Amino acid sequence: MARVLVHVRRGGACGAVPFGQSVTGAFCPAQEDAAVVSCGLDRGRFLLSDVPFPGSTLALLKRPPFCPAKRLGEQAAAAVPAELRSRGVAAGVAVLLRDSAGRVLLTRRAPTLRVFPSVWVPPGGHVEPGEELLDVGLRELAEETGLRLDAGTFSWRMLGLWESVYPPMLSRGMPRRHHIVTYLLLLSTEPHQRLQARMRPSESEVSAYAWLEPPVLEAIAATEDGAESLGTVPSALPATVSITELSAGSCSTIQVPTATFLNTAPAEGEDVERVSTGTKFALRLWLESLGERGPARP
Repeated sequence: MARVLVHVRRGGACGAVPFGQSVTGAFCPAQEDAAVVSCGLDRGRFLLSDVPFPGSTLALLKRPPFCPAKRLGEQAAAAVPAELRSRGVAAGVAVLLRDSAGRVLLTRRAPTLRVFPSVWVPPGGHVEPGEELLDVGLRELAEETGLRLDAGTFSWRMLGLWESVYPPMLSRGMPRRHHIVTYLLLLSTEPHQRLQARMRPSESEVSAYAWLEPPVLEAIAATEDGAESLGTVPSALPATVSITELSAGSCSTIQVPTATFLNTAPAEGEDVERVSTGTKFALRLWLESLGERGPARP
């Protein structure tokens, strides 16, 4: 499958980003993990630039402090298999779909997937040649959940850019996947009950989904992977959260501990069921923007 690759333009020089090199690191000092960049699709590539260009959007680009691409030295990067070194960094899109009452849809990835199995994320995937970013998000939403949004029933805006590497920490092995994920916020005018009635999730990609309420979303956003302690988590949280689980072609609603969504990424050993680090970043950007931004694009 053809993929759109990430290119960086800085100081007038432009080129594709090698697989083992941190994209964020091209725009910020080594001790920092974020930068504001101009970004957009440009002649079949996803371009990040230190200066604006036609059609670009200004966005926050961020990586986690434990990002393997940040911590890989030249010697370690040379140990990455040649077929990976030559593949570059792929562009992806993920969509936070918010219903009319403020609930947000998250899906739990199927346990059989090779990348981030059983981790909670928004629908998303690769950018294919010729697609616009919104088109990617709507396609992936439809492919993963069966949900199609009619024109005029939602507005949208870009939230930010996340540098995603899998495995997410070097303690779990050398990188095998490297993406820049563009998070989009889709604001639906419909309640989640009406949206859910049209959902037909793909079990090959999704093992469960949940429409999470704002207090739980705030708590998720307050957890920090790689930190020694949780941030300021809302005190009045429900003990459990309702999710819809998929199995053998059928769906069932069950209750799971809210604490499941507050798990953080373990520094080593097997991963746990949790919300992805990039999703937490996107939720923080959304929550911080409430009441601060103008209208989204129709």
